[in-house]
Amino acid sequence: MASVIQVRIDDDIREKADDLFKSLGTDTTTAIRIFLVQALQVDGFPFEIKRMPSNPMTPLSSVEIENKLALSRKHTVEGKTKPADRMVAEMRTKYGL
Repeated sequence: MASVIQVRIDDDIREKADDLFKSLGTDTTTAIRIFLVQALQVDGFPFEIKRMPSNPMTPLSSVEIENKLALSRKHTVEGKTKPADRMVAEMRTKYGL
């Protein structure tokens, strides 16, 4: 049997979340299921919750951007990347989604 959970959120957040998860090869409903399954597996939130000492959306300097791009290129060369659709398929298989 399946249950329905209803959550009220701002339209803007919903649209941005839908766009994000679509770009990752899934949808918002599946992303919420993944969150719940992960929470059960770790017996808590599947990420760290803490107060941010500063704004995490602070723009990066050009040097910081170049460093992040260099690290991304290094990971690509080392084969430490996966296509998003493959990752989502693996998660769906692993968690029965």
